[in-house]
Amino acid sequence: MSSDSEIIERSRDTPAVFSELYDRHAATIHRYAARRVGPQVAEDVMSETFLVAFERRGDFDITRDNAAPWLYGIATTLLKQHARQEARSWKGLLAESGAQVGHDETIASDSRLDARNEMKRLASSLKKMNPGDRDVLLLHAWADLGYEGIAQALDLPIGTVRSRLNRARKVLRTATDRGAALKLEGAKWTS
Repeated sequence: MSSDSEIIERSRDTPAVFSELYDRHAATIHRYAARRVGPQVAEDVMSETFLVAFERRGDFDITRDNAAPWLYGIATTLLKQHARQEARSWKGLLAESGAQVGHDETIASDSRLDARNEMKRLASSLKKMNPGDRDVLLLHAWADLGYEGIAQALDLPIGTVRSRLNRARKVLRTATDRGAALKLEGAKWTS
């Protein structure tokens, strides 16, 4: 099986070969974009990602075997153009968590209500998070990239990736700690 760099290198002379790269990575790029902006816009982002990658294939560093970080970087840049849609998706995540968990309050248990509230806090924290920190966090969590892959994707030093991921984790930790504190406060009132 050819590495991504071999496919890209061959596609410079035979453009149709680039379709192998698309076949290999389109689903994961689409899944990442869908989590961020919803399935309708994700299709466009995924298509644009491969169009940009095809047009810029001459710039790809062929010493890297895996093109996934490069593709995620392109997708992340394109997602910035869809920032309003992403903000609506975070609001939708809040609404969806309420609909999924709280559709039948008579059946809902305390743990399900807690999960709903926790989801709201996390979605709100992600929405308010610094966009650069959020990009690093989501590439790590949803694209399963390590520090080096994120650094490649966003063209950042690894130290910057580490500090952004650390800040993002602190924001989420604060949100979950706040949720735990509220749960404990609620338990005092029911005891």
